[in-house]
Amino acid sequence: PTASHYDHATSAMLLLSAVRALLRRRKYEVLLAALLLHLFNAVVLPDLGDYTQFFWPFDMVLLGISSYGIFVERSRTHRIIKNVLTFLVVGFPMVAIAVARTPTIMAALSICYAAFYVLVFVEVLRHLIRPSYINADLVSAAICGYLLLLEIGIFVMQILYYSVPNALRHVDTTSFTTVYLDIVYYCAIVLTSIGFGDILPGHHITKLVTAILGIAGQLYLVVLVGIIISKYGATGTTQP
Repeated sequence: PTASHYDHATSAMLLLSAVRALLRRRKYEVLLAALLLHLFNAVVLPDLGDYTQFFWPFDMVLLGISSYGIFVERSRTHRIIKNVLTFLVVGFPMVAIAVARTPTIMAALSICYAAFYVLVFVEVLRHLIRPSYINADLVSAAICGYLLLLEIGIFVMQILYYSVPNALRHVDTTSFTTVYLDIVYYCAIVLTSIGFGDILPGHHITKLVTAILGIAGQLYLVVLVGIIISKYGATGTTQP
């Protein structure tokens, strides 16, 4: 290898170290940006074909990478589960591009994503409960927790949509993308308790899951307010 090869290798290692440091130092801000991008970037994309082929896979890979700094290493089993799920979350979008998106593929993909975001959500909750102060990091983590709850609801509902007959009514079935976006909309409406009623659960399982999602959204906000008040009352100050 020439000196230039060593220089390129060194530059790549320095860049990788800088990215890792950023993911650890600003992990909740990075995760929050990735979640917002994944959930809502289609609002500025008039062509859903581009969204399906390029933006959605990119969003999913970015979410997998941005979650790197969230995990707290506790045991070998925990590391294995985290690494396997991260690999699947990053790799599945590539598979979805290369092969036909069948209901079975979409259901399997949704199972992996739901499990992954449950794991990330648990880590975020651990962070919210642990410190005795309030800072920008805690606020970002609190917002991430709410959006992660939405992500979990989306992928659980998508599992049901592809596994249970007549799971949801009045969903746009033009493509897998329109189904996904309608489920994002439906779960957001349920989680925020707006309840327009234009998309409806058509099976008793989805009715119950919808009820659980709505209750979970309200409980999260109640518990979050309690956590923040208790932290602020305990210290009377905020941390930078």
